[in-house]
Amino acid sequence: METLDRYDIHILGELQADARLTNAELAQRVGLSAAPCWRRVRALEKAGYIRGYHAEIDRRKIGLGVLAFVRLDAQRTTGEGMREMEEAIRKIPQIVSCHYISGAGTFELQVVTRDLDSFSQFVRLVLINLPNVKDLHTSFSLGEVKASSSWPLGQLAKE
Repeated sequence: METLDRYDIHILGELQADARLTNAELAQRVGLSAAPCWRRVRALEKAGYIRGYHAEIDRRKIGLGVLAFVRLDAQRTTGEGMREMEEAIRKIPQIVSCHYISGAGTFELQVVTRDLDSFSQFVRLVLINLPNVKDLHTSFSLGEVKASSSWPLGQLAKE
């Protein structure tokens, strides 16, 4: 499955909006009968376009009131040092996102904690003790303007 047609794109859009749709509901929304719709969804899953189905949980409702953006500078950017740091980061549940970044810094982390005291403790006990850490720079979210787990799909449409 190298190219997506309008039905595939429509399926992706509908599932991003509501992954709990039944196959019958999805088929009706995209203009297919149930069996071909089901086959297309399975093909999209197999091809890796759909990686999973998840519940979106409000972090504040589960007691995670602080969202911090932490730029982490590595001591050295050698292969082994970076692999050790990556492995350690992957194991820490409070780090919900990690990206290599350009410019100043090596990684940009999104970290969630209960409150500022727990964030401070997390930095002192966990982040600063990661292998190969040189420096940390933190910014805190003061309010969410937009957060989306949906990707724009317009670029997939044939022109």
